[in-house]
Order: sequence, then C-alpha cells, then structure tokens
Amino acid sequence: MSFRGLVGLDIDGTILLQDETLSPQVREAVAEVRDAGYEVMLATGRSWGGTRRYIEELGLTAEYAVCSNGAVIMRRVDGEWQRWHVEVFDPAPVLELLRGRLPEARYMVELGSGQRLYTDAVDDWTLDGGYEVEFDELAEQPVSRIVVVSPQHDEQDFQRLVAEAGLNEVSYAVGWTAWLDIAPHGVDKGTALERVRQRLGMTGDTVFVAGDGRNDIGMFGWALAGGGRAVAMGQAPDEVKEAAGEETTHVEVGGLATALRTLLPTA
Repeated sequence: MSFRGLVGLDIDGTILLQDETLSPQVREAVAEVRDAGYEVMLATGRSWGGTRRYIEELGLTAEYAVCSNGAVIMRRVDGEWQRWHVEVFDPAPVLELLRGRLPEARYMVELGSGQRLYTDAVDDWTLDGGYEVEFDELAEQPVSRIVVVSPQHDEQDFQRLVAEAGLNEVSYAVGWTAWLDIAPHGVDKGTALERVRQRLGMTGDTVFVAGDGRNDIGMFGWALAGGGRAVAMGQAPDEVKEAAGEETTHVEVGGLATALRTLLPTA
C-alpha cells in the first residue's frame, strides 16, 4: 500500500491531557489525516500495555507502534500485535551506579518479553504481568528499559545526577517530575521510527512527528534530518521547542489537532 506520509505521535501531553482524556479534536483530526492517506502511528515512552488502548481509541490502522522510547516496536500481523523488534542491554552497571546515589528510589525494569520487575509498586508498574522482586534480581536479565522514581528529587536533581554519574553508555530521558527512563545506548523514538520508515518504503521528507517531552528530541532530530517536519506542543520545555522545527498551541486547547490539519489538502 502506498502512503502519502508517515505520522509519529507522542501520547502524554500530545494526544492526552493530564487527566488522560483526549486533547480537543484529536480523534477527529487523526481520522482526517488517516483518511487523507497518511500512516498515523504512536511513538511513546509508554510500554505496550499502556499504549494499545489509545491505538484502539483513536481508530488507528497503522501496522506498527513504537513503545518504551524506541526500545520496542510492535507490529500488527493478521490482526494480532507482535513484538517485532526489541532492543535490550545489561542493566547491572547502571543499577549499581544509581543505587549508590538514589538508595531510597523505586526501580523498575522491563524485560525483552515486556514483563516488568519492580522493587516497589508505582502507579501502573504491575501491568504486563509485573511483579515485585528484590533489587538484585532486577539485574539478572537483559532489559529494554530501566525506570527510576524518586519523589524527593525534582527534574533538575535528575539531570544533575545523570551528568555526575556519566550515564553515557545508555540513552536517558527525564520524564514527569522525578522520573528517569533509561534505554539501550543510541536508542530513541527516532531510531525506531527510522526502522519503520525503511520497512514501509517511505521517504524522509514525508515524515511528520509531534511531541512535548525531552524524550521526543531524538525523534525531532531524526525527522528534520530527513527533510520532514517536527512539531513541539505549546507547553513543551524550551529545549524541546528549540529542537523542533515548528511549534503548535497547548495540548489543552487542541494543539495537536491544529498541527495535524496542516497536512490536509487545501480546498
């Protein structure tokens, strides 16, 4: 099938409001762009268990979905979703380094299978058959991601910690306040979307991506390098806006829908 272009969308703060309801007009705009011939897919930091419902809610027909900040690519085959490509790494050195600096933090790892192991439950960590283990058990198998939550630290604390610890052998993104997400080295949403783009045979100048977080910066750079478009949401941090080629309005007022409709043919 021939597509007009590839559209990769972040979820939290782009498609969704803070209360996890859809941003105004997003469902309608996604349908319009899809019907205009674009392959519209999700590219999120969420694990697959927290992603699938929004594919269904938005009525997406895309063959692929990028999860876990690019470490996991899901593919739809004969109506069933499969783990098409998974990146993993040895978590032991990173966990040991962080444990010494954040002994009171809560830790979670996601295995290549999608199963989660955690030291102390936080929100939805029990999804995908997750269960609680001792800290040392987190490092026994290769993982696709490490997530660290430390309520007593803020975003600046995490950024300082990353710099001091020298986390240069893995890719990381500071997400919500006191949330550090660590992926395999050199892996981000952009590297995963590039695999999808090549598989679908699309050219880089047909790409459109949108997001609002630091974990979208790699995706923005990838899109722009190929001649495509990268749109930052209105509430995004300054460094995220600077990495994008364009800026739309706040998620609360339907910024994504506004940006998506620029893809539609003019009357």
